[in-house]
Parts: sequence; C-alpha cells; structure tokens
Amino acid sequence: MGRGGWLIGGSFVAIWASAFTVAGVVVREWPPLWALGIRFALTAPILLAIAVAMRGRIPSAADAGRIAALGLFGMGGYLACAWLAMARIPTGLVALICATTPLLVAAGESLFLRRPLPRLAWIGLALGWAGVALLGLLRALDGLDGAEAAGIALAIAAAAGQAVGLLIFAPAKGRVDMWSASLGQTTVSALLCLSLAVMLEVGPPGMPRAGTLAALLWSMLVVGIGAYALYFIMLKRVPTSTASALQLLAPPVAAVFGWALLGERLFLSDIVGGVLTLSGLALLLHARSRG
Repeated sequence: MGRGGWLIGGSFVAIWASAFTVAGVVVREWPPLWALGIRFALTAPILLAIAVAMRGRIPSAADAGRIAALGLFGMGGYLACAWLAMARIPTGLVALICATTPLLVAAGESLFLRRPLPRLAWIGLALGWAGVALLGLLRALDGLDGAEAAGIALAIAAAAGQAVGLLIFAPAKGRVDMWSASLGQTTVSALLCLSLAVMLEVGPPGMPRAGTLAALLWSMLVVGIGAYALYFIMLKRVPTSTASALQLLAPPVAAVFGWALLGERLFLSDIVGGVLTLSGLALLLHARSRG
C-alpha cells in the first residue's frame, strides 16, 4: 500500500474516532435525541443534492425497504443508543463496545443466514465477547452505578442495532446506489430520532454555544458525509483486509481523543477488556479474510 493509501486510511481512522469525541461534546449541552434528530434533518437535504448531482439510482421497492431498515436500526437506532450512552459513560468506552458490531454480524450470518464460520472465527467471537463480559464484570466490581450500567447497556444495544440493520441490508448491498442509500437511511433516522425526542426528552434545545455548534457541524459534515465517502475511496485504494484492520484502531484513538479533549479517563479494567475484545475482533477479521 502506497503513501496515498496510508494517508487515506489514517484520515479515516482519525475522523471515525472523532465521531465519538464530538458527540461527547454535543451531549454535554444538548439532549442526545434532539441533537441527532436535528443533525439528520440538516444532513438529508445535503445528501439529496449530492444524490441528484451524482445521478443516484432510485432503488427498487424491496431495496428501499432494506434501506429503511438500515436507517431504522443501523443508523438511527445505533446512533440514538450510542449518543445516549455517551451522556453516561466515557466516549472511548462507547467506541470500544460499539466496535463489537462485526462480532454480532458474524454470529447473525452464521445463525440466521447459515453462512459457515471458520474455527478461528469462532475463537475470535468467543474472545471478543469474553472481553466485553470482563469489562462489564470488572466495572461492576469497581462499583458500577445506575448511570454507568445504563450506559454500557445502551452501548451494547447500539452495536446490536447496527448489526441488525447491516444483516437486513446485506442482500441489497451490491445493488443500491451509495448516495441514494445514504439519503434514505438518513431521512428514516431523522424521523426516528425526532419522534423519540418528542416522546422522551424535554422541548427542543436552545441555541448552542460555539463549541457545541462546531461539534455538531463536524459530526454532520465531516463524519456523516466526509467519512462515508472516504470509506468507499479507501476500499478502492486499500486492500480489504487492511481496511478492516484499520477500523480496529478507531476505538483506542477515540479513547485518546476523549482523554486529551474531554478530560475522560478509562479504568485499567476497561483497557484489559478492550484489548481482549479487539484481539477477538482481529482474529475474526483474519479468519474471514482467509475464507
């Protein structure tokens, strides 16, 4: 892989990790569901303009349903749970738990789609979930309060929601246009998050401070649109196995960002559980890359 590939890969990791950091900034001032609903509602018209400019294809009715499910579970549901979690526990910890999505996807493919997994992949699954269990157990022994327990549960729900969305969307993956799919799932996510915000949170938030507004714009433009486009560019310039491995760097980078920019700290138990989880994920990706 050349210098350009490494630059693209490194930029993607940094931007993907920053998604958790800027979300942590936003939820300190704004209610998470209102913030997400507003973010999605502002992003959708931009994606519509891009889809029209790129002459995006309109999906079939069946594929549109899968895009809607991806928006409901894999984007709206995932981010709603993740942002609610980041209002309760460190952003780096949420990033680590959300990184277990491939473990759930692999298990779902094996159990529901009857796709066999190599033995090494099953070892990776076991190791990855052992890391999550150890993380939760050690946190509990350290004195887990109600907010932290809810945060961990929400982060696990976020990973599960994303996995469900990806599994439902999988059959349409090779057929749908990138920008049309992004527009569809963003629109569904906006409707979901705004509806939940009206039901579960207080009225719409007031004008944010400059830092919160900057974080929201970064989340909307750089993460929500830029990282999405960069990921597909990376897949063309970087081997698939390398791209998968680079994604493993996002959780530890997110933890560093949270420590440096938000003053967060992780316990030793979080680091130990995180190492086990990421090791299991690395084994899973390695096993699947070998076929």
